[in-house]
Amino acid sequence: MEEFIAYVIRNLVDSPDDVKIDIFDGSKSSVVEIRVAGDDVAKLVGRQGRTIKALRQISMTLAARLGRKVRLEIVQ
Repeated sequence: MEEFIAYVIRNLVDSPDDVKIDIFDGSKSSVVEIRVAGDDVAKLVGRQGRTIKALRQISMTLAARLGRKVRLEIVQ
């Protein structure tokens, strides 16, 4: 899942080398912390949060197939 999220985010932002993803696994769920360059936060969030909402929905669907829950967080 980390590779998928990283791939999508790197193709959305202007500074793909600055993308950092940390995953913290729990027993039934995972927290994914996403760090991008300051200028790229707006691109990742999108208009009215549409881009990050879509990415969260896709990630939750993928995690559900694996029997897990996932939460994406943008960290600055």
